[in-house]
Formats: sequence, structure tokens, C-alpha cells
Amino acid sequence: MLNTLAISTRDAFGEEILSLANEFPNLYIIDCDVGRSTKTVSFARQYPTRYINVGAAEQNAAGVAAGLATMGKIPIISTYAVFGSMRMLEQIRQSICYPNLNVKIACSHGGLTPGNDGATHQGIEDMGIVSTIPNMTVIMPADYYSARKLIREAVNKQGPVYLRFTRDPVPVIYSERDTFEIGKGNLVRDGDNITIMAIGDTLSIALKACEELAKYDITARVVDMHTLKPIDKEMVTDCIYKTKYIITVEDHTIINGLGSAVSSICAEIGVGRVAKVGIPDRFGESGKYEELLYLNNITVTEVVKKALQMLEKI
Repeated sequence: MLNTLAISTRDAFGEEILSLANEFPNLYIIDCDVGRSTKTVSFARQYPTRYINVGAAEQNAAGVAAGLATMGKIPIISTYAVFGSMRMLEQIRQSICYPNLNVKIACSHGGLTPGNDGATHQGIEDMGIVSTIPNMTVIMPADYYSARKLIREAVNKQGPVYLRFTRDPVPVIYSERDTFEIGKGNLVRDGDNITIMAIGDTLSIALKACEELAKYDITARVVDMHTLKPIDKEMVTDCIYKTKYIITVEDHTIINGLGSAVSSICAEIGVGRVAKVGIPDRFGESGKYEELLYLNNITVTEVVKKALQMLEKI
């Protein structure tokens, strides 16, 4: 059974950067005037000389971060996913990734979690967009504990990293004892009949679907693919050869997201089938987060249905 405790991964970000600040005196936060939303306020109070608020000017934030990185600092840009991926895309490409600078882009409000803010603030294409840029690493943690661990891994990693967090609370799945490695998927549950591979907060949907499928005597392997780029090809290959079928689950457009990345690997191997659960080719809209997931069929019911169809159980 899943833990009933739920915490947003943006809260994990706010707490972890405080922990990291003592260990990394060269760590800086570049805020885009959304500190209360992205949970950087406590860092600003405790380390005012290492906190720079550039205002609602994400392109400038990228330039400031690039400059700091050339001086040996570890700058973390903090903003919303929709702005951190698209508004400053050219600067990410030209000023950060092209010279392969040690800049981290930490984005809250990823996917549909901005809910009532509507389509303009729902960064549902972000990870796919930044994944296309050379030298960029792309990560979305599943819960509070994995977020804290992966933020730490990102700060320790040399080079550009894009981190995506949720606005809404999400179920706590892991414990503080669990470990994570960038580029290595986590096998959360083992099974023989089908693989459900999720990224970010949709891991809880995958785990619930696994429990439902057990009622049909179907054992599902559940994988947390927290790193979209570089994706764990070894894990995908192992899952395909073991179960033949993979269902990907993501709060992201199915175009150039986790489903596309997994499908590409399977196409190269020439083995197995992939079904995608995610946002179709459309914009978001205003509504509660749970309602928007339902509207886009990112649900336990949809995962179970696809699994039964793939296994020819219905």
C-alpha cells in the first residue's frame, strides 16, 4: 500500500538547498521573482549574499548563471517549468549548454500541477524540449525523498542539469535510506508479465495500477525512470526482454517525453511493444490537478486498461 503522506517536490527543493548551502559555499540561487512559490525564501534569508533575484527576467537569469559558472560558482536558476524551459531556451542552448557550464535549472510547477493557472503556466512540453539540447541532463523526481537525493546528485554533477518539481503534494514513496543515481532507473517492484515505467509524480499511479493488475493475476514490474536524459537504456532493454510489454506513464506530452524515449530504444532493439499514458497533442486548461490528470487519461484505470489490452485479457 502507498504511503498516505504527501509532500510537494518543490518543498524538497527548498529544504535541500539549505542543507547543500553549508557544504557548498559556492552555491548560488538565481531567482526569477517567484521565491515564495519555488521555496527559495528561506535560502534568501539565511544566505542573502548568495541569492540573486533578477525579477521576471528568465533570459537574464540564464546569463547571470552562466557568468557565475565561469567564475567557479554553482548557480541554480529557480523558476517555473514553463519559463525555465521555453522563455530562456536560446540562452540555455547558447550560454549554458554550448560551453557546457555547471548551471542547474530547478523548475517548480512542472506538468499539469499549476492546475488553476491554466495552459499558459503548465509546462507540459518542457522536458522534451530541453532534452534535445546537447550536454543537458534532465531529471524529474517521484517524491520528497527522491527529490532531495537527486538535487544533491545534480549539484555534485558537473555540467548543465534541468530538474522538474511539482507544485502539488505528491505521495511519499521512498524513505531517506533509499539511494539514487542520475541516469539509472529504480526498480520499485518486480514482475514478469508487463512493465509500467513512470517518471515523476506519476510513479504513484504506476504503483496503484500494479496493485489493481494483481487482481487479474498479472505481475507488473514498476520502474521509476527519474532521469529522462540520459535515459537508462540498460534498464529499458532488460524490461523489454523480461516482460515484452512496457507502458510509460508521464505528466508530460507523449511527444518527445518518456514514452518517445522508450519507444525509440525498443525500435532500435526490434523487440516488444510500448503503450503511452500521458498528455496527447493538446494544451492544458484550468482545473484542479486531479481533474486535469483524469481529463488526459493519466489514471490508474487507463494504465490497467492498456495492460489488459496488451496482454489480450480483454
